[in-house]
Amino acid sequence: MRGSPLLLCLFSTSCWVNLMPAAGDRIFHLGACRVSMSMTEVRAGFTAIKANIQSRDPIRTLSILSHPHSLHKVKSSDRCCITHQLFTFYVDKVFKHCRTEDSFVNRKISSIANSFLSARRKLGQCHEQNKCVCGEESTEKFKQILANYEGLNVTSAAMKSLGELDILLDWMEKSR
Repeated sequence: MRGSPLLLCLFSTSCWVNLMPAAGDRIFHLGACRVSMSMTEVRAGFTAIKANIQSRDPIRTLSILSHPHSLHKVKSSDRCCITHQLFTFYVDKVFKHCRTEDSFVNRKISSIANSFLSARRKLGQCHEQNKCVCGEESTEKFKQILANYEGLNVTSAAMKSLGELDILLDWMEKSR
């Protein structure tokens, strides 16, 4: 029995380490839902391709994600819903239409898409348990985002949305 305290200490430490998010992961509290995401990885990937992607945006006078329908004005109770909708939007509409001739850029896009897919899955589970309720405000904001997106051709809209990813990431980090 002399080894028991040491064994208990090692076991406790092991459990504690397994419950901690991985390095660079952030836990976002979105209403009743919690989701972890490696913002360090997503930010690094986006930063590496941002200039390339934004240079492909022919329409600089229009924004898909920002003012006057700013995400920053979404109520905390609607954050889960709009985040789930935006992750679905990026996975289903944006990332699949952002292909370039540059394999480095494509790999970074794929990496970011995988992070969004994983987070969307986690939010989807919470959403299915009715912990993530969509209010009228978030529904209207998302409809406006879709209208902005669908007002452009698919490739231009996808590149513009990807080029605005920092708006979404900033909003997520501020709403943590």
